Amino acid sequence: MSKTTNVSTINDVVIRFAGDSGDGMQLSGSIFSDVAAILGNQISTFPNYPAEIRAPHGSLAGVSSFQVRIGTEGVYTPGDYSDVLVAMNPSALKVNVKAIKNNATIIYDSSAFDASGLKKGEYTSEDPFLELGLTNNTIIPVAITEMTRESLKEFDMDLKSVDRCRNMLALGVVLWLYNKDISPAEELLKKKFGKKPTILQANIKVLTDGYNYGHNTHASATTYHIEGRDQRPGHYTEITGNEATALGLVAAAEKSDRQLFLGSYPITPATDILHTLSKLKALGVKTVQAEDEIAGITTAIGASYAGALGVTSTSGPGLALKSEALGYAVITELPLLLIDVMRGGPSTGLPTKSEQTDLMQALYGRNGESPLVVMAATTPTDCFDTAFEAAQIALEHMTPVILLTDAYLGNGASAWRIPDLSTYPEIKPPYVESNYQGEQPWKPYFRDPESYVRYWAIPGVEGFTHRVGGLEKDSETGVISTDPRNHARMVGYRKEKIARIAHRLPQQEVIGDEDAELLVVGWGSTYGHILSAVEEIRAAGRKIAMTHFKYINPLPSNTAELIKRFEKVVVVEQNLGQFAAYLSGQIGGLDLYRFNKVEGQPLKVREIADYLLHILDGENVKQGGL
Repeated sequence: MSKTTNVSTINDVVIRFAGDSGDGMQLSGSIFSDVAAILGNQISTFPNYPAEIRAPHGSLAGVSSFQVRIGTEGVYTPGDYSDVLVAMNPSALKVNVKAIKNNATIIYDSSAFDASGLKKGEYTSEDPFLELGLTNNTIIPVAITEMTRESLKEFDMDLKSVDRCRNMLALGVVLWLYNKDISPAEELLKKKFGKKPTILQANIKVLTDGYNYGHNTHASATTYHIEGRDQRPGHYTEITGNEATALGLVAAAEKSDRQLFLGSYPITPATDILHTLSKLKALGVKTVQAEDEIAGITTAIGASYAGALGVTSTSGPGLALKSEALGYAVITELPLLLIDVMRGGPSTGLPTKSEQTDLMQALYGRNGESPLVVMAATTPTDCFDTAFEAAQIALEHMTPVILLTDAYLGNGASAWRIPDLSTYPEIKPPYVESNYQGEQPWKPYFRDPESYVRYWAIPGVEGFTHRVGGLEKDSETGVISTDPRNHARMVGYRKEKIARIAHRLPQQEVIGDEDAELLVVGWGSTYGHILSAVEEIRAAGRKIAMTHFKYINPLPSNTAELIKRFEKVVVVEQNLGQFAAYLSGQIGGLDLYRFNKVEGQPLKVREIADYLLHILDGENVKQGGL
């Protein structure tokens, strides 16, 4: 009698692909994510990889993983814990055992769980599942390595190249397990390996064999189906935060009729912005891979002075190195966009992990009174819109803007509807020849009387020869000045110029119950985790509200009024309370609860929800939530 497989319809699932750094887990995970997005599922991904450059094969230090959550609705995060773990070796199982649910399904490469693999994984017994206490889990052994070699024995490929295809066999099994059509995966492989026909054919064959293995052997007693959803008509793709940021800059250059210039030094996790833009020369984009962080920002400042949209990208250590040049952009009042894809610190810290720990450095990390705009993207797809608006503010208000994303957003991906650029506003820099209406001959530090924005004279425009520099200038003549009253006036102008940008920002909004006792405050990349926790609590019949900040300096003009409406306020962030301290300094009189984590990993929705429930129940909670 043949086996039968039940099909169960579920709302969402969290899958983690884990293996050696060379096992292609990022590729397997991203293809599965793409397939799910193509078939109408919402997705959220979390790549997690080591900082070591190719640690010893099979070792604990070399484990890389890719977690993806797919669902019909309400997928705001990659999930706290995985429903399914694909473990390509014993080390991958051990490293990720704390990231899976108690009843998770574990698909493992039984070919790799030999004496050598167990030794590399530092096991003390011959049964790794018993040793790790995995007694309530569904264990599915698949001889992935052995089957891949058998599948490709007719191909003229060396053993190393054959084994690189193992990830596709694992992907095929998972596609079968979740009733996903294999055709989109084949098309995605054609795009990636189209110029390498042997590699393409090998990967498609192994993928198909993995899918058929699941189908023919009924490796699991149950397969699962996750409904797609009706989507707004348009073209959709999976996009990472770094890719979205890069494309947002291209859109801003188009809408401002300015050439986009990126001066950048490679640094994890920001380098993909440079990689993406360097491929877009056909769109007029210019990129320079500078010799260091200082050269990266100074080339961008030079491009801005010349009339381009000057951009530089970095992470925390690079932001520290760029601080002097950033102050130069402040005093010269040139448009500049600095993108900080934050990671764990201090110093080189955790290069491949994510935290929100650069906020104070972005706000205050320069000498002198040096105000500028600080913004933060909230999701991978929001990186497009936020990068566009950050560039718009920089160009229209003649100021440096720091855009904060982080490794979680930059490397993570979501399904993205490619926007219609005609719906985006024109960007109108304050060119001197079309905006200055004064009776006196123009000088470089004359300002618009309403916005305090100085006018932009592009070098080479007849009649507007000028000089700017790092020494303080006279507000009227533009020559070097050490006059105390003039300096105080110029400091005030630069501060007020940033403050007045608040007039153009949208009002801060409340999500949830306006009459709630408790308001949850977040900023940047914690949006999905906080929203998930708040929705969970509201679904249980409790009143709670949240507000999430994209604009940090200046804050939206209604910030103080909004926050003071609520009896209790808790600030949730991936640092030790930087935004809470900033809010308290800006508003005053606030008594804030604080939930903080600095583990280099995304926040857990369950932990946030539990902390909020304790506050709602009137219980004493530990400040910081550590």
